[in-house]
Amino acid sequence: MKAETVTTLAATAVFYVLAGAAFAAPVSIVDTAKGEVLAGENGMTLYTFKKDTDGVSNCYDDCATKWPPLFAADDDKAEGDYTVVARKDGTKQWAKGGMPLYFWFKDGEPGDITGDGVKGVWDLARP
Repeated sequence: MKAETVTTLAATAVFYVLAGAAFAAPVSIVDTAKGEVLAGENGMTLYTFKKDTDGVSNCYDDCATKWPPLFAADDDKAEGDYTVVARKDGTKQWAKGGMPLYFWFKDGEPGDITGDGVKGVWDLARP
């Protein structure tokens, strides 16, 4: 095989690996006082909202100020149990198992879980 062909194949493989990584759900798993939970790339805990339904966010305006969505880019794609849902304001949001994912504005550091159980409708997002 010619060197140019090997270089082209290697470059193509790197492109597909990087492209795939760009579309992956931006979540990780962190240990907290209540066990393992999902967190965003910033290490901050993610939550689900009991008033949401499968693939539908019902958190807007003041709610979304206190519970910022885990936004997705327009070209992000579903992967495994992680999906991208369209919000009524035209933005996109990551979801796990169909349930949209949110941060809590009062969590100050990675691993904080102060939003768990707020008003009986917010739960820690679990792996």
